[in-house]
Amino acid sequence: MKTQPVQRLESLDILRGFDLFCLVMLEPFFGPLSNAVDTPWFNSFMWNFRHIEWQGFSPWDLVMPLFLFMAGVSMPFALSRYKNSPDKGALFKRILKRVLLLWIFGMMCQGNLLALDPGRIYLYSNTLQSIAIGYLIAAILFLTCSIRTQIGISIALLLIYWGAMEFITVGSYGGGNYTPDGNLAEWIDRAVLGRFRDGATVVNGEVVFSKYYRYTWILSSLNFGVTVLTGLFAGHILKQKEKTNRSKLLTLIGVGAGMVVLGWAWHFQLPVIKKIWTSSMVLVSSGYCFLLMALFFYWIDYKGHRKYLGWLKIYGMNSILAYMLAQIIDFSCIGNSLLYGLQPHLGNYYPVLIALSNVTILFFILRECYKRGIFLRV
Repeated sequence: MKTQPVQRLESLDILRGFDLFCLVMLEPFFGPLSNAVDTPWFNSFMWNFRHIEWQGFSPWDLVMPLFLFMAGVSMPFALSRYKNSPDKGALFKRILKRVLLLWIFGMMCQGNLLALDPGRIYLYSNTLQSIAIGYLIAAILFLTCSIRTQIGISIALLLIYWGAMEFITVGSYGGGNYTPDGNLAEWIDRAVLGRFRDGATVVNGEVVFSKYYRYTWILSSLNFGVTVLTGLFAGHILKQKEKTNRSKLLTLIGVGAGMVVLGWAWHFQLPVIKKIWTSSMVLVSSGYCFLLMALFFYWIDYKGHRKYLGWLKIYGMNSILAYMLAQIIDFSCIGNSLLYGLQPHLGNYYPVLIALSNVTILFFILRECYKRGIFLRV
């Protein structure tokens, strides 16, 4: 059967590019620059590029949720043509293949596979894996349920997470405890992943968990799915042909603002904590994602201002490749080989020069791939 070509949303490609640009270009450059400048005003500015230690939310905490959110936005555009197909077997195989590849790529990015060290095999510890499980949940629901059912299940998942964290007690864990060492999600990850949890080591036959690693993944997977689903709902709004662009824009703004308000209100009972992906954090982060999507949609697709933003598609249309290159390959060997003579003259600013060379090399690799139509698809 002949299928229609997939409709692309240019603002989504550029927003995804902006997210990846911040992750693989700005932060790696500003980190060394902050160390070199070392002034109070610049250190205060760097708050924008640091994760909150536990409760609360910073602009940098939005990078990962936005990645998941955008995976959902693209879903109505990529999968709608299959929704009414009586035989979805081949499509589900493709979805499972994508999940498996993302999972393996995530293990590569954490160094788990490329180190060739069995002691560093951690099964669930990376952004790409959270995208994989969130995408799996959202894709199955999108292909098998109505939009109302998807919304209902999203609400149910948020409440299931909250109910588990609030009312289930295992020893000293749970029962409404939202501290790093006492929350239920922490206990579940330790119990399920054990030695295969990131940071875990085996000492004298006993698993010892890192005192500093507090990200959780198993129970948090419920809310990874909801984060991708909120992006799916935004994509559903943007794909509706019967809506005007103005109506789409106002809906995105209204939904986003409502989610932010509701999430921060819930914070007083269920704290906004990104490391364990609380339900209130999902609402807050997805609300901000809706507002960012509205801003980019307004400026690019509604007003048509694309002239100076198209370069972000170099990152946005090859986001997985950009992420993996930044995580896996250390380009500093090139900069150090060519520029080492400047080190005595630049002092503390020499690492800034090396960081600049790293991100520049990455940009030109991605630009060449973009020009040649080379994209890492999974």
